Order: sequence, then C-alpha cells, then structure tokens
Amino acid sequence: MGADEVETAADAKETVLEFILLKFDELVALVSAMDDERANAELPVDGSNSTVQLLVHCCGMLRRWSSSVNLGVEVPRDREAEFTAVMPVAQALELAARTRAAFVEDIQQTDLAAAPAAVPAGRETFWTATCHGVLLHVLEELAQHLGHAEIARDVLAAGGRDRSE
Repeated sequence: MGADEVETAADAKETVLEFILLKFDELVALVSAMDDERANAELPVDGSNSTVQLLVHCCGMLRRWSSSVNLGVEVPRDREAEFTAVMPVAQALELAARTRAAFVEDIQQTDLAAAPAAVPAGRETFWTATCHGVLLHVLEELAQHLGHAEIARDVLAAGGRDRSE
C-alpha cells in the first residue's frame, strides 16, 4: 500500500469517526439541556422512549458494534434495560462520556477494511462485510435515534406525559 493509500485510509477513519461523534454529541447536548424530569419523560404514545433511554441505548449500541462486533472484544450489554432506564441527567452524561472515550479507543484499533470479528447472525451482508460498513450502520442508527430524541424533546416541551404517572 502506497503512502497515498495509507493517508486515504486514515482520512476515511477520521471522517466516519467525526460523523459518528457529531451525531452522538448532538444527542448528548440535547439530553444535557433537559432537566431530570423532562429527560426521563416519554411521549403520550405507547412504546415511546425517553431521551435518557435513547441516549443509554445509543451508548450500548455504539460499544456493541465498535467493540463486540468489529474487534471481537465483548462488552456486556442489557439491551432491554436500555429502554427502561431512568436516571438523573448527570448520570446519563457520565455514561455518555465514558462510552464516547471507549468508542474512540475502539476506532483507533479498528482496520476499516477488515472483516468484523463477530458479526451477529441475520444481518445484511452489504454492510457487515467490513468494519467500515459496520460503522456506517452505527452512524445510521445514531441519526435515527437523534431524530427520535429531537421529536420527543419538542413534543415534551408542548406537554408530554411523565412515565411515573
């Protein structure tokens, strides 16, 4: 591989990392701008999630794909508990900061062109063929959940329902 190709691979890694962190940081900022009650409230629709739950889920999702799948280093996760989480905003932000730092470390160890170490069964092969494809899936999921959180924030500002009612 020539010097130009190495720089291109490094640029690709930096670009995907920047996009993912941009969306993650937007989600973190959204939650950090809410008080504990509002951040843990859900929309008046069955099956909705609070912004804290969406952030906790995204933390679990990031590490699952960056570490457990791409690197083969298992990170314990309780996906169901992510969607029932209730915690102060400060605690959610601490989790997000730890997750962000660990995610960046995972990406530094990742060869984007390599095959993921532990692809879960039943996933589309077009994006699970490389670690780069897996990270694009992470970006897709973050963007989707950021949109959910933005809608939840906006609706709650207009008068949502608290999950403890």
